[in-house]
Amino acid sequence: MADKLRFSQRLEWDRPSNRVARALEARRAAGKPLLDLTESNPTRAGFRYESDAVLEALAREESMLYEPQPAGLRRAREAVSAYYAQRGLAVEPDRILLTASTSEAYGYLFKLFADPGDPAVAPKPSYPLFEFLAALEGVRLLEYRLRYEDRWRVDFASLERALDAGARIALAVTPNNPTGSYLSADEMRRMAELCAARGAALVIDEVFHDYRIEAGPAPTAGGIEGPVFLLNGLSKILGLPQMKLAWIAALGPGQEEALRRLELIADTYLSVATPVQHALQEWLRLRPGFQAQVTARLRSNLARLQAAVGGSPCDALRVEGGWYAVLRLPQVRAEEDWALLFLEQDGVLVQPGYFFDFEEEAFA
Repeated sequence: MADKLRFSQRLEWDRPSNRVARALEARRAAGKPLLDLTESNPTRAGFRYESDAVLEALAREESMLYEPQPAGLRRAREAVSAYYAQRGLAVEPDRILLTASTSEAYGYLFKLFADPGDPAVAPKPSYPLFEFLAALEGVRLLEYRLRYEDRWRVDFASLERALDAGARIALAVTPNNPTGSYLSADEMRRMAELCAARGAALVIDEVFHDYRIEAGPAPTAGGIEGPVFLLNGLSKILGLPQMKLAWIAALGPGQEEALRRLELIADTYLSVATPVQHALQEWLRLRPGFQAQVTARLRSNLARLQAAVGGSPCDALRVEGGWYAVLRLPQVRAEEDWALLFLEQDGVLVQPGYFFDFEEEAFA
């Protein structure tokens, strides 16, 4: 009889404890002060929430009735459609499918378009969670690069190589985490054309879309001819990650079969809670007030950062939107050494660039 359980190879990830993590644990254990610049939980960031309105919207009599709808309740999907209309984007409720999180939405789309062992392609630098989400679905993750000139731009040669290698799904984030760069309308159009020509799906994660820091409207996916799937959710739009509601919006022609299959996947899980679906319409009315607070904070913080690095060997790279900023540091030490220095000397926690797969040193 075997004395050990055998685990799936999906979870065979290296989990080394790096020096920054060990130093952080020691600092916290010693009770020393810490300024955590990696904090991304909006509920801990001191924003003013209309708590009564948020909670009252959950206390609806309809929430006591369970009406399982694979794509989500019509009322909630109409609220999402209205959100897009406010952005100037026409998305019918029938082209929207609710999920419990954007991570779950990625999982659905991997299931929809990729068989085990198939490749997908994601940007680098970008969010490290992609690697784990792909692995959990048995999907191999290829990469395309973002290059920094006056702004971050898609390296289309690397994207084409990945698509030509058989990638079934291409991921994009706009604005990207952590670079804060929006895809331009031309970049989105070209990506959609390249994917459509190879039968690959294009997925655009817009969770930070509403947080434009620079002047002018943020580029949107409106007018793209090929099939595109947009992701978004309450975690960033309203700073309510605890409410667990996100969605997939299908744009472009010929999406009926994709939506039918997505509903089959969603019907297997039925993961979205009924009360949050009934509350969504009321919650989205709170969006302007909350987002005004966040955008003002982002612009103020960025101005302070730019002033702090002015005249120093550090360079604050251009940030167009989103919640994050990137510093290019002098290459006199490794970026993990920089992060360790900031933590031990100043009590400031930052993430070294390799966490996000920056090609070069040294970034934070």
